[in-house]
Amino acid sequence: MQWIIFMLLLFISSMEMLTQNRWKKQASAGLLENCTGCVLCSEDNGCITCHHRLFLLIWRDGIRQYGMCVHTCPPGYFGVRGLEVNRCTKCRSPSCESCFSRDFCMKCKDKFYLHKGQCFRQCPPSTAAQPGTRECQEMCEPGPWSQWSTCTHEGRTCGCKWGVETRVREVPGATREEGTACPALLETRKCRM
Repeated sequence: MQWIIFMLLLFISSMEMLTQNRWKKQASAGLLENCTGCVLCSEDNGCITCHHRLFLLIWRDGIRQYGMCVHTCPPGYFGVRGLEVNRCTKCRSPSCESCFSRDFCMKCKDKFYLHKGQCFRQCPPSTAAQPGTRECQEMCEPGPWSQWSTCTHEGRTCGCKWGVETRVREVPGATREEGTACPALLETRKCRM
């Protein structure tokens, strides 16, 4: 009786080893359709580890988790290179189409405007929406115009009938940032000398 039980256990053990070896060969050869580019793969969950240059993209469906090896991360994700594994990490904001890091958006989805790495339905105060780029651009508030300068012609104040006079205005506060939309800060007009 013990001999029969021993033989039955030996048979079950050898069958398990055969199925595991067959599965390992299929996964390492990339024969499983959800294991393309994988170094280590699970038949139920897809890729677990990817080749060095690929990113591991993991998404959830209910309580199940699936992995896939990709060359570039899809919209809504950004790539993080690591020592052991390169991962696609989801952008924190659901209105972000592509991001540089978890909290810094580079492009927003439709109906949203980008401002300083975040997506807004409407641009914040003191900014204006740019429809072509879907970005909020800082607006500057210039101060009052100065008095008109003396009428001159090529640096001289006499000797000609007509010259040019100018006036300027400055933006109070901080220096003008790149991309800030400012109205004209210098005006010139023809004058009689």
